[in-house]
Amino acid sequence: MLQKFGFTQYESQVYEAIFAQDQPLDATSIVNYSNVPKAKIYEVLNRLIDKGTVLTTMHGKKKLYMAVDLQSIILKIRADFEKDIEELKTYKIKRTFTDEHIWTLKDASSIASNIEQLIEEADSSILFLAWNEQMDKYRELLEQKEAEGVHVEVLAVGGLQSSLTHKYSLIPMIEDSKLEPSQLIIVDYAYLLFAGIEHDSWKAIKTTSKPIVKALTDYFYHDVALTQITKKYGDQLLQDEEIARLLARLIY
Repeated sequence: MLQKFGFTQYESQVYEAIFAQDQPLDATSIVNYSNVPKAKIYEVLNRLIDKGTVLTTMHGKKKLYMAVDLQSIILKIRADFEKDIEELKTYKIKRTFTDEHIWTLKDASSIASNIEQLIEEADSSILFLAWNEQMDKYRELLEQKEAEGVHVEVLAVGGLQSSLTHKYSLIPMIEDSKLEPSQLIIVDYAYLLFAGIEHDSWKAIKTTSKPIVKALTDYFYHDVALTQITKKYGDQLLQDEEIARLLARLIY
């Protein structure tokens, strides 16, 4: 059973052999009970001692070994696992090559985890366009990255309550039921994810292709500019029927 948690077969055999006895054992007895080769027994015992699963003491000239209670081992495995997970969260691998491929994602939870990862790994900038219900999931993380010195700009369709310095709100000009939600995030002007609804399911592309990143960066600022223009001069512009029709197609 312990092999499922990183123990070798010999370590598992030795631990179980010691644990099964009601008194401490010397190395010779452990060999007999565990069927681990005598040539390997001290190496295996030392590894178990280092892992904190076996205790040792001297009885006269003989060294004796006793197994740690299984419940204590369970607690230690859980604590070590949680510590490793926390370390993994802060571990960053930076790309050293240019990947021109366009990768596809077809699962909403996978898309969400990729967006969160992109935000967490941002070094210098984040551009994020999304409907407010999607963007709100990452609000605290975005605020944290801005506090760390990352330049963050967001365009939230429907508005967003946030302390972010550069936030823009687009209030839809048509019924919500007719809108097609999308999400666009560009990190460090190098990494891009664009997601939308297709056949009632979220689909996305992810790429570091420079032409695509540049084109959708322009797309982001194009929508920010039109949002701000509409906000400031909307009443005047909407008097023109053709302009009103074009503005109604902004983003959606």
